[in-house]
Amino acid sequence: MVPVKALEDKILKEGEVFPGNILKVGSFLNQQIDTAFMNLMGEEGRRLFEDAGITKVLTVEASGIAFAFAVASKLGVPMVFAKKHGASNVSGDVYKASVYSFTHKKTFDIVVSRDFLSAGDVVLICDDFLANGNALNGLIHITEDAGAKVAGALIAVEKGFQGGGDLLRAEGVRLESLAIIDSMEDGNIVFRESSD
Repeated sequence: MVPVKALEDKILKEGEVFPGNILKVGSFLNQQIDTAFMNLMGEEGRRLFEDAGITKVLTVEASGIAFAFAVASKLGVPMVFAKKHGASNVSGDVYKASVYSFTHKKTFDIVVSRDFLSAGDVVLICDDFLANGNALNGLIHITEDAGAKVAGALIAVEKGFQGGGDLLRAEGVRLESLAIIDSMEDGNIVFRESSD
């Protein structure tokens, strides 16, 4: 199991903090993928949601795909990802939401073909990061538009100090984060203490 402590240690060892509260973990999570470690994260996701009846894992392109794939693979279900900008290679009717990106400081339209989500689905939303919750809210909107059930959300790294996770939990979303960062002041990463 990976769990939280192993991910926290890896963030401290390999992560870099940049101005604007940007955490770079490209060496293992979202540019270069540490496949063995990603599989361990996927196994932890399976452990957390194996009782939820998941039929699909949903994320948004691009950096959340590897994590979502690992989780979907361990759960034995398909992974679907929302494309940004209403991509021209997505044909037919789509579910759509507008999402503001904290990292890129711009709003994207994200779309999922209606062929890949339906009212019978039980969806686990996965992403590599959670800051303000905009991407998750967009994916929740798309899932609900499809008439599918949101079983919960699984995040690799939550920036707890930005409040998106707290708002989603207050709205009743089952939100599990493998690591929650409470602050990154002066490049010093402080993790939230586990309530276990």
